[in-house]
Amino acid sequence: MRDEHEKLDIRVQRWIFQQGWSGLREIQSLAIEPILSAQTDVLISASTAAGKTEAFFLPAISAIAGQQEGVGILYISPLKALINDQDRRFESLSDLLDMPVTPWHGDSPQGKKNKLKTSPAGIVLITPESLESLLIRDAGWVKSAFSLLRYVVIDEFHAFLGSERGHHLLSLLHRLEHLLGRLKSPIPRVALSATLGEIEKVPLALRPNQSLPCKIIRDTNAVSTLKVQIKGYVNPAQVDIEEPIDAEYKICQDLFKFCRGGNHLVFANSRNRTESIAATLSDMCDQQHVPNEFFPHHGSLSKELRESLEKRLQQEQYPTTAVCTMTLELGIDIGKVNSVVQVTAPHSVSSLRQRMGRSGRRGGASILRMLIAEDELTKDSNPIDKLRLELIQSLAMIRLLISSKWYEPADTSLYHFSTLLHQMLAVIAQWGGIRADQLYNLLCKEGPFQNVSAANYKAILLHMGGSELITQLGSGELVLGVLGERITGHYSFYTVFKTPEEFRIVSGTKTLGTLPVDSLVLVGQHIIFGGKRWIVKDIDSEKRTIYVERAKGGKPPKFGGSGMSVHDVVRQEMFKILSDGDYRIDVAGQKIDFADANARELFREGVAFFNEAELRQNSLLQHGNDVYIFTWHGDKVVNTIATLLIKNGYETGVYAGAIEVSNTCLSNIKSELQSLKDLELPSAEELANFVFEKRVEKFDEYLPPKALQLAYSARTFDLDSTKNWLISTVSQY
Repeated sequence: MRDEHEKLDIRVQRWIFQQGWSGLREIQSLAIEPILSAQTDVLISASTAAGKTEAFFLPAISAIAGQQEGVGILYISPLKALINDQDRRFESLSDLLDMPVTPWHGDSPQGKKNKLKTSPAGIVLITPESLESLLIRDAGWVKSAFSLLRYVVIDEFHAFLGSERGHHLLSLLHRLEHLLGRLKSPIPRVALSATLGEIEKVPLALRPNQSLPCKIIRDTNAVSTLKVQIKGYVNPAQVDIEEPIDAEYKICQDLFKFCRGGNHLVFANSRNRTESIAATLSDMCDQQHVPNEFFPHHGSLSKELRESLEKRLQQEQYPTTAVCTMTLELGIDIGKVNSVVQVTAPHSVSSLRQRMGRSGRRGGASILRMLIAEDELTKDSNPIDKLRLELIQSLAMIRLLISSKWYEPADTSLYHFSTLLHQMLAVIAQWGGIRADQLYNLLCKEGPFQNVSAANYKAILLHMGGSELITQLGSGELVLGVLGERITGHYSFYTVFKTPEEFRIVSGTKTLGTLPVDSLVLVGQHIIFGGKRWIVKDIDSEKRTIYVERAKGGKPPKFGGSGMSVHDVVRQEMFKILSDGDYRIDVAGQKIDFADANARELFREGVAFFNEAELRQNSLLQHGNDVYIFTWHGDKVVNTIATLLIKNGYETGVYAGAIEVSNTCLSNIKSELQSLKDLELPSAEELANFVFEKRVEKFDEYLPPKALQLAYSARTFDLDSTKNWLISTVSQY
């Protein structure tokens, strides 16, 4: 492999020499042959800053170095900022080869776009949404400009996997090959990613019809140094009114100490928490009479504020800490970051890996601090707080990340009907008209929507006709209807994803606030809002309102979960940690402890309660007037059991994977679970029928009720795993 670089264009070799590299990295050498051959898709999986981007571009640019006309490489990114970053990174290489690089998104300079329009050539960097816009508005130019396209590369591929945006991208690539007449001689696709669960299954997600083989390239020599610490904090039951110092304030004091004077990323999960922490840290700078170096970064901020903060991080002239949501998780090159801090439990293991990878770039150790606050225990404390589940979830995710190198795989059971409907409208808008059978072949039979049966496709088609999204001409061709014209004509059509709907929470005549509804909410369910316990009395989907009443019951838990679906493997790791009474990681026969004294004490409290409640042997726990069910399964199983109980008249809440059933006793719940085990369970679609608000994806409102039920049930429930859990649990009694 030492001479692999000699296969590259001589100017590319010269560029490598100019970078001062001692040689190519393993993945860069391994990628040269398959990419130059252009006979296979390629999947390059390696850690952040391992040189994945160069592993693709060095051979791909060599392959198109002599191509004078037509776009040779199409680079697709989930983020505009990442496109701008790659444009900067490859400026010197493209200048050396006299090869134009054109960033194409909503904020790109119009002059560069016009130049590409006039004389298409080189490399185009684009988002899926901008590619959709081009296909619909200028398919003729796309056909001509991309007629000699040699490669498609997708950066941060894990960010697309299993999501509606990922299915949109796969559909766009299939439509592009169709437009270019390349279905029989497919354009090689190269996917770059740092975090891929069940990597052997990923090629099918990269090209569902498998018309090209796929070569997987992994970084086997990667040795990275990780420094990880979990710090625990206790929220006092009684806060001193004279000097109100709660856990969050102590966390901010530590952040000020850890981060001042360097460049850091602090992930706080929610926008409110992001703003609150950034404001407290900014106030601390004022109090100390020092310049502010703490700034918020989230999707609701203006583009100017976000970009000025990114630029400040890149320049590395001033110490800067960004307090952010998921917005800085992906691979924008923001310079060297000294450390990453996670406040509250992360959403997922793959998300945690992405975040960790932002520090330790350019050879240094990756430093991750996780700051977890738990409530001080009192006689009224909730079992979820007594088990210290937020801390346990954080410990489990770190162990899975480091010991098992496990990440969440994509959920392949989903239907993505919302995205399918969007693509049906997009294809009709692109071509002006198309027959129903051609549309089905393009999108479902040969395209990415292979979970969709002919019957489901037909039902969606008929419903679209009935709502004037489409209409059929006498010739049999489908064209856009009045509503379809209006929707596809608006700039917002090009995206298939949306932020979760904010529902108002109303008690009597008083609005308590708003809640993003991206997880299960049912009438009869207990929810926690503003630190209080409420029961949902009614849901008005049209008015986007949830009507609640104060619910009787003990003190609500502090940690309700992350709001995003937690995988079975994470909860099973949590159970193992509590059962073993040990969270440490085995490295070369040595047990490595990564928790501070406070976190260790919180852990001991959680284990003590776990043992006292005999939760290793029992899934059920009576606590006061409530019964808790611990399945130690992911959210699909938890949702299924909770919905079955609510359907049968029980007041039920779900917090951090535990099911709380109010005002009942163990014998009632045991006999209820026995009945559920013995009887035939309702189907997932029947359970979905019980949910008032199923419209969670962007175009769900245009789907027929049965398709909406089917889509919702696939993403929310798991009947088979639930039945298995019921059989194993009931056998305990």
